[in-house]
Amino acid sequence: MEVHEPKWKKLAKYSENSINSSINNLDDGCLMHIFSFLYPIPDRYNTALVCHRWHFLACHPRLWLRVDRSIKDHSEPGVYPSVETAVSAARPGDTILISAGGIHRASNIQIKKPLCLIGSGELPDDTTLICSRGSDSALEFLSTCKLANLTVRAELGCCLLHRSGRLTIDGCILQCESNPLDHLSHAIVTTASSSVVSSVLKNSGDCVSVSRTKIEGGANAVLTSGTLSLQRVRVGGTREGSCHSQARQITQTILYHTVFHWQHQIRSRKWRTTGGAMSSSMAEK
Repeated sequence: MEVHEPKWKKLAKYSENSINSSINNLDDGCLMHIFSFLYPIPDRYNTALVCHRWHFLACHPRLWLRVDRSIKDHSEPGVYPSVETAVSAARPGDTILISAGGIHRASNIQIKKPLCLIGSGELPDDTTLICSRGSDSALEFLSTCKLANLTVRAELGCCLLHRSGRLTIDGCILQCESNPLDHLSHAIVTTASSSVVSSVLKNSGDCVSVSRTKIEGGANAVLTSGTLSLQRVRVGGTREGSCHSQARQITQTILYHTVFHWQHQIRSRKWRTTGGAMSSSMAEK
């Protein structure tokens, strides 16, 4: 006796096969262009698990630039021995994947094009960028960039120097090494001045957005003269545990869902500004 499949199941199978065949009919260049819009981790990584062809395209050097200190064959395309050489070779919009393990040197590296720098480890402290003592910063941003899953460590300087563009810091650890002159150190310094936007959702202008990040050491967590947004940020071990701002006004939701943890667990925490409009009551929320 012949069993007939329900009509909806036949339509579902036809629809699924039709979609798959349509995607697979695209040429490699078109598929690679589509993959370039995916966030590297986990979206593009998951795409590479679909089939051999998608694995080849998703891992193509055109979509990734890798920094690997242990590389011996410098002729391998898309692989560089240092962060500085990878940044120099990158094109606007490229993603640089920095290998986990060991220490990567980064001192006064200027980034003048939109880039995404990501640590390849499971945790931020698996991939560490070290700024040499006395350098102004590890990374200097002059364009819209994103930093994710990295640890940046500096002494007598700042971890990140932001001059222009939109800088996004997500899931990182920023550390200022202890030093008798650590009052000169700041985890993040932004010199970009931007008019205050009416909504946090507005993406125009120069601004710094920090989320799921831990900041340790230094005189202050952040020294800013522009627009700053903090979400789920933990600050510990700073000399004064404060954020100094020279901006006339700061977006009111700047401290939304921010968590602070001071080294000495002082109950009364004060966020000080010079000419700014940030209240300690907001910090308590």
